[in-house]
Amino acid sequence: MLDDLDDIHPLFHGAPSSTEFKKLRKRIVRHTREAIEQYGMIERGAKWLVCLSGGKDSYTLLAVLYELKWRGLLPVELLACNLDQGQPGFPATVLPEFLEKMQVPHRIEYQDTYSIVMDKVPEGRTFCALCSRLRRGNLYRIAREEGCSAVVLGHHRDDILETFMMNLFHGSRLATMPPKLVNEEGDLFVYRPLAHVAEEDCEKFARAMSYPIIPCDLCGSQDGLQRQQVKAMLDQWEANHPGRRQKMFRALMNTRPSHLLDPNIFDFAGLTRDPDKFSENSNDIPDLR
Repeated sequence: MLDDLDDIHPLFHGAPSSTEFKKLRKRIVRHTREAIEQYGMIERGAKWLVCLSGGKDSYTLLAVLYELKWRGLLPVELLACNLDQGQPGFPATVLPEFLEKMQVPHRIEYQDTYSIVMDKVPEGRTFCALCSRLRRGNLYRIAREEGCSAVVLGHHRDDILETFMMNLFHGSRLATMPPKLVNEEGDLFVYRPLAHVAEEDCEKFARAMSYPIIPCDLCGSQDGLQRQQVKAMLDQWEANHPGRRQKMFRALMNTRPSHLLDPNIFDFAGLTRDPDKFSENSNDIPDLR
């Protein structure tokens, strides 16, 4: 990699020179590029709103997108965006200072959705569903105001697997977060370029780069969340059978509608048989003597 300080983007200044880190970085970049190409995310000359929470995943997303731009492989304009939702104790200066230092074009938006969530969600219920809906609505608005064609999120492979399991166990459906979709209004794409990237790799990368991580516990840690339970189950499976997560993820890319039970995606009623085929080939039975 051309890590000359005159050439590399500031997001990579001070990157470790170890072979292990270089392999990690190369793997993340490769997986991200594969997802972008496989799911047709690039519109030349487009503008993307890259959403930053301050967590390890969003820092990794921002860095790898800028690496792809630096390499000439991502011909789009990037605008970083953080939505400050008014959680008590949120370190509001961390991301603006970081983005200015890194010379990243950005927009910081303040919207007190925290108070709405606390007011509307009954005691004992989890905040995540309403919080994410309010956040998504504001991000769509910002994308339109900034002339962006896509909202880009930092969900990774493990997020996608956990959502699949959540839908399976609690939603009675086979579904997850797709790497690319169009919003309900039909005017914006939603991209997840880290769809093939393991959470562990995001964690290692962000830690090695010493990015200023903002923990996602500012609205209060809620024990017993269904997603936490699913994550713990997947962690146990992975510990007992290394590689289990990747096999499950590959299965999401290798579906066979004819071997499931949904008549809306496969015409079971329209299946026909051809008895003549057996009679025509009846003499082809091999001689086992």
